Amino acid sequence: MTLLLQNGQIMTRGNRLIKGDIWIEAGKIKAIGQDLARSQKFVKIIDLKEQLVTAGLVDLHVHFREPGFTYKETIKTGSLAAARGGFTTVCAMPNLAPVPDTAQKFQDLKKLIIRDSVVKIHQYAPITSNLNSDDLVDMSILSKLGTPGFTNDGVGVQTAGTMYLAMKEAKKNKRPIVAHTEDESLLFGGCMHQGVTSEYLGLPGIISATESSQIARDLILAEETGVHYHVCHVSTKESVRLIREAKLAGVKVTCEVCPHHLILTDRDITKDHGQFKMNPPLRSEEDRQALINGLLDGTIDCIATDHAPHGSDEKNQSMTQAPFGIVGSETAFSLIYTEFVKTNTFTLEQVIDWLTIKPAMILNLPAGRLEIGQPADLAIFNLTETYQIVADDFLSKASNTPFLNKEVLGQTVMTLVDGQIVWSKEEMLE
Repeated sequence: MTLLLQNGQIMTRGNRLIKGDIWIEAGKIKAIGQDLARSQKFVKIIDLKEQLVTAGLVDLHVHFREPGFTYKETIKTGSLAAARGGFTTVCAMPNLAPVPDTAQKFQDLKKLIIRDSVVKIHQYAPITSNLNSDDLVDMSILSKLGTPGFTNDGVGVQTAGTMYLAMKEAKKNKRPIVAHTEDESLLFGGCMHQGVTSEYLGLPGIISATESSQIARDLILAEETGVHYHVCHVSTKESVRLIREAKLAGVKVTCEVCPHHLILTDRDITKDHGQFKMNPPLRSEEDRQALINGLLDGTIDCIATDHAPHGSDEKNQSMTQAPFGIVGSETAFSLIYTEFVKTNTFTLEQVIDWLTIKPAMILNLPAGRLEIGQPADLAIFNLTETYQIVADDFLSKASNTPFLNKEVLGQTVMTLVDGQIVWSKEEMLE
Protein backbone atom coordinates (compact mmCIF):
# COMPACT_ATOMS: atom_id res chain seq x y z
CA MET A 1 0.00 0.00 0.00
CA THR A 2 1.17 3.53 -0.70
CA LEU A 3 0.52 6.05 2.05
CA LEU A 4 1.22 9.76 1.99
CA LEU A 5 1.68 11.79 5.15
CA GLN A 6 0.99 15.26 3.85
CA ASN A 7 1.71 18.72 5.27
CA GLY A 8 3.91 17.73 8.19
CA GLN A 9 6.58 19.77 9.93
CA ILE A 10 9.95 18.01 9.72
CA MET A 11 13.00 18.94 11.80
CA THR A 12 16.22 19.66 9.91
CA ARG A 13 19.71 20.50 11.16
CA GLY A 14 20.00 23.90 12.74
CA ASN A 15 16.73 23.42 14.64
CA ARG A 16 14.81 24.43 11.52
CA LEU A 17 11.35 23.05 10.80
CA ILE A 18 10.32 22.70 7.17
CA LYS A 19 6.99 21.73 5.69
CA GLY A 20 7.05 18.38 3.94
CA ASP A 21 5.34 15.17 2.81
CA ILE A 22 6.45 11.61 3.54
CA TRP A 23 5.75 8.85 0.97
CA ILE A 24 5.48 5.41 2.59
CA GLU A 25 5.54 2.21 0.57
CA ALA A 26 6.03 -1.40 1.67
CA GLY A 27 6.65 -0.24 5.24
CA LYS A 28 9.55 2.04 4.37
CA ILE A 29 10.06 5.72 3.63
CA LYS A 30 10.20 5.98 -0.15
CA ALA A 31 10.46 9.75 -0.50
CA ILE A 32 10.44 12.98 1.48
CA GLY A 33 9.50 16.18 -0.29
CA GLN A 34 6.79 18.70 -1.05
CA ASP A 35 3.56 18.33 -3.00
CA LEU A 36 4.24 14.63 -3.66
CA ALA A 37 0.56 14.01 -4.43
CA ARG A 38 0.92 16.03 -7.64
CA SER A 39 3.07 13.37 -9.32
CA GLN A 40 1.90 10.16 -7.64
CA LYS A 41 -1.39 8.50 -6.74
CA PHE A 42 -1.69 7.15 -3.23
CA VAL A 43 -4.04 4.59 -1.76
CA LYS A 44 -4.33 6.71 1.35
CA ILE A 45 -3.45 10.30 2.25
CA ILE A 46 -3.30 11.65 5.79
CA ASP A 47 -3.18 15.41 6.24
CA LEU A 48 -0.91 16.16 9.20
CA LYS A 49 -2.15 19.78 9.28
CA GLU A 50 1.37 21.11 9.84
CA GLN A 51 1.96 19.08 12.98
CA LEU A 52 5.42 17.81 13.92
CA VAL A 53 6.46 14.47 12.44
CA THR A 54 9.60 12.75 13.73
CA ALA A 55 11.25 9.38 13.57
CA GLY A 56 9.56 7.07 16.06
CA LEU A 57 10.94 7.63 19.55
CA VAL A 58 13.37 5.10 21.03
CA ASP A 59 13.31 4.16 24.74
CA LEU A 60 16.22 2.15 26.16
CA HIS A 61 14.46 1.48 29.47
CA VAL A 62 10.96 0.06 30.02
CA HIS A 63 9.41 -2.54 32.31
CA PHE A 64 6.53 -4.48 30.72
CA ARG A 65 6.16 -6.92 33.65
CA GLU A 66 5.21 -9.99 31.55
CA PRO A 67 5.70 -12.77 32.45
CA GLY A 68 5.20 -12.74 36.18
CA PHE A 69 3.49 -9.47 37.04
CA THR A 70 0.70 -9.08 34.51
CA TYR A 71 -1.56 -7.34 37.01
CA LYS A 72 0.82 -4.37 36.65
CA GLU A 73 1.39 -4.46 32.87
CA THR A 74 1.53 -6.82 29.90
CA ILE A 75 3.49 -6.75 26.70
CA LYS A 76 0.27 -5.72 24.95
CA THR A 77 -0.62 -2.83 27.25
CA GLY A 78 2.97 -1.71 27.70
CA SER A 79 3.56 -1.57 23.97
CA LEU A 80 0.27 0.31 23.46
CA ALA A 81 1.36 2.81 26.09
CA ALA A 82 4.67 3.22 24.28
CA ALA A 83 2.84 3.80 20.99
CA ARG A 84 0.60 6.41 22.61
CA GLY A 85 3.75 8.21 23.70
CA GLY A 86 5.24 8.15 20.20
CA PHE A 87 7.73 5.35 20.93
CA THR A 88 8.18 2.77 18.17
CA THR A 89 11.26 0.99 19.54
CA VAL A 90 11.80 0.10 23.20
CA CYS A 91 14.21 -2.05 25.19
CA ALA A 92 12.56 -4.14 27.91
CA MET A 93 14.19 -5.01 31.22
CA PRO A 94 14.54 -8.65 32.33
CA ASN A 95 13.41 -8.38 35.98
CA LEU A 96 10.51 -10.75 35.30
CA ALA A 97 9.29 -14.09 36.63
CA PRO A 98 10.78 -16.21 35.30
CA VAL A 99 13.89 -14.16 34.54
CA PRO A 100 14.87 -14.81 30.89
CA ASP A 101 18.30 -16.14 31.88
CA THR A 102 18.43 -19.23 29.66
CA ALA A 103 18.01 -19.73 25.94
CA GLN A 104 14.64 -21.44 26.42
CA LYS A 105 13.18 -18.77 28.69
CA PHE A 106 14.51 -16.00 26.46
CA GLN A 107 12.99 -17.60 23.35
CA ASP A 108 9.66 -18.12 25.12
CA LEU A 109 9.58 -14.42 25.99
CA LYS A 110 10.40 -13.43 22.44
CA LYS A 111 7.42 -15.48 21.23
CA LEU A 112 5.14 -13.46 23.55
CA ILE A 113 6.63 -10.24 22.21
CA ILE A 114 6.07 -11.26 18.59
CA ARG A 115 2.50 -12.27 19.42
CA ASP A 116 1.41 -9.23 21.43
CA SER A 117 3.53 -6.15 20.87
CA VAL A 118 2.46 -3.27 18.61
CA VAL A 119 5.92 -1.67 18.72
CA LYS A 120 9.42 -3.06 18.25
CA ILE A 121 10.73 -4.54 21.52
CA HIS A 122 14.37 -5.45 22.07
CA GLN A 123 14.57 -7.71 25.10
CA TYR A 124 17.52 -7.37 27.49
CA ALA A 125 18.98 -10.48 29.07
CA PRO A 126 20.22 -10.51 32.69
CA ILE A 127 23.88 -10.44 33.66
CA THR A 128 23.54 -13.21 36.25
CA SER A 129 21.16 -16.10 36.75
CA ASN A 130 17.91 -15.06 38.41
CA LEU A 131 19.37 -11.52 38.69
CA ASN A 132 20.53 -12.00 42.29
CA SER A 133 23.25 -14.63 41.96
CA ASP A 134 26.92 -14.34 41.04
CA ASP A 135 26.58 -16.93 38.26
CA LEU A 136 26.94 -15.36 34.84
CA VAL A 137 24.38 -16.26 32.19
CA ASP A 138 25.52 -17.78 28.89
CA MET A 139 26.18 -14.46 27.15
CA SER A 140 27.28 -16.14 23.95
CA ILE A 141 23.99 -17.88 23.26
CA LEU A 142 21.82 -15.00 24.51
CA SER A 143 23.72 -12.62 22.24
CA LYS A 144 23.06 -14.92 19.30
CA LEU A 145 19.36 -14.88 20.24
CA GLY A 146 19.34 -11.12 19.84
CA THR A 147 19.66 -9.42 23.20
CA PRO A 148 20.95 -5.84 22.77
CA GLY A 149 22.76 -5.93 26.11
CA PHE A 150 22.98 -7.42 29.59
CA THR A 151 21.53 -5.84 32.72
CA ASN A 152 20.50 -6.67 36.26
CA ASP A 153 18.21 -3.65 36.36
CA GLY A 154 16.37 -3.34 39.63
CA VAL A 155 19.05 -4.93 41.77
CA GLY A 156 22.42 -4.25 40.15
CA VAL A 157 25.59 -6.28 40.52
CA GLN A 158 26.84 -6.05 44.08
CA THR A 159 30.31 -7.56 43.88
CA ALA A 160 33.20 -6.12 41.90
CA GLY A 161 34.48 -9.54 40.95
CA THR A 162 31.21 -10.57 39.34
CA MET A 163 30.98 -7.27 37.48
CA TYR A 164 34.57 -7.61 36.25
CA LEU A 165 33.93 -11.11 34.89
CA ALA A 166 30.63 -9.99 33.36
CA MET A 167 32.30 -7.10 31.58
CA LYS A 168 34.98 -9.39 30.13
CA GLU A 169 32.34 -11.79 28.83
CA ALA A 170 30.13 -8.99 27.46
CA LYS A 171 33.12 -7.46 25.69
CA LYS A 172 33.89 -10.85 24.11
CA ASN A 173 30.32 -11.02 22.79
CA LYS A 174 30.27 -7.39 21.62
CA ARG A 175 27.42 -6.42 23.91
CA PRO A 176 27.20 -3.59 26.48
CA ILE A 177 26.72 -3.92 30.21
CA VAL A 178 23.62 -1.83 31.03
CA ALA A 179 24.01 -0.96 34.69
CA HIS A 180 21.52 -0.26 37.44
CA THR A 181 23.96 1.23 39.93
CA GLU A 182 22.96 0.88 43.55
CA ASP A 183 25.26 -0.31 46.32
CA GLU A 184 22.86 -2.15 48.62
CA SER A 185 25.24 -1.81 51.57
CA LEU A 186 24.64 1.97 51.39
CA LEU A 187 20.84 1.83 51.26
CA PHE A 188 20.17 1.75 55.04
CA GLY A 189 16.47 1.13 54.37
CA GLY A 190 16.06 4.43 52.50
CA CYS A 191 12.98 5.18 50.43
CA MET A 192 13.72 8.72 49.17
CA HIS A 193 16.66 11.07 48.70
CA GLN A 194 18.39 11.95 51.95
CA GLY A 195 17.97 15.67 52.48
CA VAL A 196 15.81 18.35 54.02
CA THR A 197 12.56 16.80 52.76
CA SER A 198 13.34 13.31 54.09
CA GLU A 199 14.13 14.86 57.46
CA TYR A 200 10.91 16.94 57.39
CA LEU A 201 8.78 13.89 56.51
CA GLY A 202 10.65 11.65 58.91
CA LEU A 203 11.50 9.13 56.20
CA PRO A 204 14.76 7.18 55.79
CA GLY A 205 16.95 8.72 53.11
CA ILE A 206 19.11 7.30 50.31
CA ILE A 207 22.50 9.01 50.04
CA SER A 208 23.82 10.00 46.61
CA ALA A 209 26.87 7.76 47.07
CA THR A 210 24.58 4.71 46.88
CA GLU A 211 24.53 5.35 43.13
CA SER A 212 27.75 7.19 42.40
CA SER A 213 30.11 4.92 44.36
CA GLN A 214 29.11 1.94 42.22
CA ILE A 215 29.51 3.99 39.04
CA ALA A 216 33.04 4.87 40.18
CA ARG A 217 33.80 1.16 40.72
CA ASP A 218 32.36 0.18 37.36
CA LEU A 219 34.12 2.90 35.39
CA ILE A 220 37.48 1.58 36.57
CA LEU A 221 36.42 -1.95 35.61
CA ALA A 222 35.13 -0.74 32.23
CA GLU A 223 38.48 0.91 31.57
CA GLU A 224 40.24 -2.31 32.55
CA THR A 225 38.09 -4.56 30.36
CA GLY A 226 37.33 -2.22 27.46
CA VAL A 227 33.60 -3.07 27.57
CA HIS A 228 30.87 -0.65 26.52
CA TYR A 229 29.35 0.40 29.85
CA HIS A 230 25.93 2.09 29.79
CA VAL A 231 24.60 3.64 33.00
CA CYS A 232 20.83 3.62 33.56
CA HIS A 233 18.84 6.54 35.01
CA VAL A 234 21.68 8.77 36.22
CA SER A 235 20.39 11.00 39.03
CA THR A 236 23.22 12.67 40.99
CA LYS A 237 25.73 15.42 40.31
CA GLU A 238 28.53 13.13 41.45
CA SER A 239 27.52 10.52 38.86
CA VAL A 240 27.52 13.14 36.09
CA ARG A 241 30.98 14.33 37.16
CA LEU A 242 32.39 10.79 37.20
CA ILE A 243 30.98 9.95 33.77
CA ARG A 244 32.24 13.23 32.31
CA GLU A 245 35.75 12.54 33.59
CA ALA A 246 35.64 8.94 32.35
CA LYS A 247 34.62 10.06 28.86
CA LEU A 248 37.52 12.50 28.81
CA ALA A 249 39.80 9.62 29.85
CA GLY A 250 38.60 7.52 26.92
CA VAL A 251 36.42 5.03 28.78
CA LYS A 252 33.65 3.67 26.55
CA VAL A 253 30.74 4.85 28.68
CA THR A 254 27.27 6.12 27.79
CA CYS A 255 24.33 7.00 30.02
CA GLU A 256 20.67 7.98 30.13
CA VAL A 257 18.53 10.31 32.25
CA CYS A 258 14.79 10.15 33.00
CA PRO A 259 12.27 12.97 32.52
CA HIS A 260 11.23 12.94 36.18
CA HIS A 261 14.80 13.50 37.36
CA LEU A 262 15.13 16.43 34.94
CA ILE A 263 11.87 18.06 36.07
CA LEU A 264 11.32 17.31 39.76
CA THR A 265 13.38 17.40 42.96
CA ASP A 266 12.81 16.06 46.46
CA ARG A 267 11.35 19.50 47.30
CA ASP A 268 8.37 18.58 45.11
CA ILE A 269 7.50 15.72 47.46
CA THR A 270 4.79 17.27 49.61
CA LYS A 271 3.69 14.21 51.56
CA ASP A 272 4.55 10.61 52.36
CA HIS A 273 2.89 8.93 49.38
CA GLY A 274 4.09 6.09 47.14
CA GLN A 275 3.39 8.11 43.99
CA PHE A 276 6.66 9.98 44.65
CA LYS A 277 8.73 6.84 45.20
CA MET A 278 11.14 5.95 42.43
CA ASN A 279 14.58 4.45 42.10
CA PRO A 280 16.82 6.38 41.91
CA PRO A 281 14.83 8.86 44.01
CA LEU A 282 14.09 12.48 43.16
CA ARG A 283 17.27 14.31 44.14
CA SER A 284 18.21 17.91 45.02
CA GLU A 285 18.02 21.01 42.83
CA GLU A 286 21.83 20.89 42.48
CA ASP A 287 21.56 17.36 41.12
CA ARG A 288 18.77 18.36 38.73
CA GLN A 289 20.85 21.22 37.34
CA ALA A 290 23.82 18.87 36.90
CA LEU A 291 21.63 16.51 34.85
CA ILE A 292 20.45 19.35 32.60
CA ASN A 293 24.02 20.56 32.11
CA GLY A 294 25.15 16.98 31.49
CA LEU A 295 22.70 16.63 28.64
CA LEU A 296 23.72 19.96 27.17
CA ASP A 297 27.46 19.24 27.23
CA GLY A 298 27.11 15.67 25.93
CA THR A 299 28.03 13.85 29.13
CA ILE A 300 24.53 12.36 29.20
CA ASP A 301 23.70 10.74 25.88
CA CYS A 302 19.94 10.29 25.81
CA ILE A 303 16.60 10.39 27.62
CA ALA A 304 14.90 7.15 28.71
CA THR A 305 11.64 6.74 30.64
CA ASP A 306 12.23 3.84 33.08
CA HIS A 307 8.50 3.15 32.55
CA ALA A 308 7.67 1.18 35.73
CA PRO A 309 3.96 0.39 36.19
CA HIS A 310 2.55 -0.81 39.51
CA GLY A 311 -0.89 -1.61 40.90
CA SER A 312 -2.78 1.33 42.42
CA ASP A 313 -3.04 -0.41 45.80
CA GLU A 314 0.72 -0.93 45.82
CA LYS A 315 1.45 2.76 45.27
CA ASN A 316 -1.38 4.19 47.38
CA GLN A 317 0.50 3.83 50.64
CA SER A 318 3.50 5.17 52.55
CA MET A 319 6.80 5.47 50.75
CA THR A 320 8.24 3.06 53.27
CA GLN A 321 5.91 0.35 51.92
CA ALA A 322 5.28 1.20 48.25
CA PRO A 323 7.41 -0.29 45.46
CA PHE A 324 9.84 1.92 43.54
CA GLY A 325 8.93 3.30 40.11
CA ILE A 326 6.57 5.44 38.03
CA VAL A 327 5.15 5.14 34.51
CA GLY A 328 6.63 7.31 31.79
CA SER A 329 6.00 6.08 28.25
CA GLU A 330 2.86 8.15 27.64
CA THR A 331 4.11 11.44 29.04
CA ALA A 332 7.85 11.68 28.27
CA PHE A 333 7.79 13.78 25.11
CA SER A 334 5.04 16.11 26.33
CA LEU A 335 6.77 16.77 29.64
CA ILE A 336 10.18 17.42 28.11
CA TYR A 337 8.73 19.62 25.38
CA THR A 338 6.65 21.66 27.83
CA GLU A 339 9.26 22.00 30.56
CA PHE A 340 12.37 22.57 28.46
CA VAL A 341 11.67 23.44 24.82
CA LYS A 342 8.95 25.98 25.62
CA THR A 343 11.27 27.58 28.19
CA ASN A 344 14.22 27.67 25.74
CA THR A 345 16.37 25.39 27.90
CA PHE A 346 16.65 22.76 25.15
CA THR A 347 15.98 23.10 21.45
CA LEU A 348 13.38 20.89 19.83
CA GLU A 349 16.15 19.42 17.66
CA GLN A 350 18.12 18.40 20.77
CA VAL A 351 15.08 16.76 22.35
CA ILE A 352 14.27 14.82 19.19
CA ASP A 353 17.88 13.63 18.97
CA TRP A 354 17.93 12.53 22.62
CA LEU A 355 14.73 10.54 22.07
CA THR A 356 15.51 9.03 18.64
CA ILE A 357 18.90 8.76 17.02
CA LYS A 358 21.06 9.06 20.16
CA PRO A 359 19.54 6.07 22.03
CA ALA A 360 19.45 4.06 18.79
CA MET A 361 23.18 4.67 18.28
CA ILE A 362 24.05 3.59 21.83
CA LEU A 363 22.78 0.05 21.22
CA ASN A 364 23.23 0.06 17.44
CA LEU A 365 19.48 -0.33 16.91
CA PRO A 366 17.94 -0.01 13.43
CA ALA A 367 15.72 2.89 14.52
CA GLY A 368 15.52 6.60 15.13
CA ARG A 369 16.09 7.90 11.60
CA LEU A 370 13.64 9.81 9.43
CA GLU A 371 15.39 9.08 6.14
CA ILE A 372 14.57 7.64 2.74
CA GLY A 373 14.93 3.85 2.77
CA GLN A 374 14.46 3.57 6.55
CA PRO A 375 11.50 1.76 8.15
CA ALA A 376 8.45 4.04 8.34
CA ASP A 377 8.52 4.18 12.14
CA LEU A 378 7.12 7.64 12.78
CA ALA A 379 5.47 9.79 15.44
CA ILE A 380 3.30 12.87 15.00
CA PHE A 381 2.88 15.46 17.76
CA ASN A 382 0.57 18.40 18.36
CA LEU A 383 2.78 21.22 19.65
CA THR A 384 0.13 23.90 19.87
CA GLU A 385 -2.79 22.58 21.94
CA THR A 386 -2.62 22.06 25.68
CA TYR A 387 -3.95 18.86 27.19
CA GLN A 388 -4.18 17.49 30.70
CA ILE A 389 -2.49 14.25 31.79
CA VAL A 390 -5.43 12.16 32.99
CA ALA A 391 -5.29 8.64 34.42
CA ASP A 392 -8.34 7.47 32.46
CA ASP A 393 -6.56 8.22 29.18
CA PHE A 394 -3.64 5.88 29.90
CA LEU A 395 -3.28 2.74 27.80
CA SER A 396 -0.87 1.32 30.35
CA LYS A 397 -2.54 -0.75 33.05
CA ALA A 398 -1.07 1.71 35.54
CA SER A 399 -1.13 5.45 36.06
CA ASN A 400 1.35 5.78 38.90
CA THR A 401 2.94 9.14 38.16
CA PRO A 402 3.24 12.40 40.09
CA PHE A 403 2.44 14.26 36.86
CA LEU A 404 -1.30 13.44 36.89
CA ASN A 405 -3.51 16.48 36.15
CA LYS A 406 -0.56 18.50 34.83
CA GLU A 407 -1.29 20.52 31.68
CA VAL A 408 1.23 20.03 28.90
CA LEU A 409 1.83 20.54 25.19
CA GLY A 410 3.13 17.98 22.69
CA GLN A 411 0.46 15.31 22.76
CA THR A 412 1.06 12.37 20.43
CA VAL A 413 -1.41 12.44 17.55
CA MET A 414 -0.40 9.30 15.70
CA THR A 415 2.27 6.59 15.75
CA LEU A 416 3.25 4.32 12.86
CA VAL A 417 5.41 1.20 12.88
CA ASP A 418 6.61 -0.07 9.50
CA GLY A 419 4.06 2.21 7.87
CA GLN A 420 1.12 0.81 9.86
CA ILE A 421 -0.83 3.03 12.25
CA VAL A 422 -0.49 1.45 15.70
CA TRP A 423 -2.04 4.33 17.62
CA SER A 424 -4.05 7.36 16.57
CA LYS A 425 -5.76 10.04 18.60
CA GLU A 426 -8.03 10.77 15.70
CA GLU A 427 -7.06 9.75 12.22
CA MET A 428 -7.16 12.60 9.71
CA LEU A 429 -8.13 11.40 6.26
CA GLU A 430 -8.65 13.06 2.92
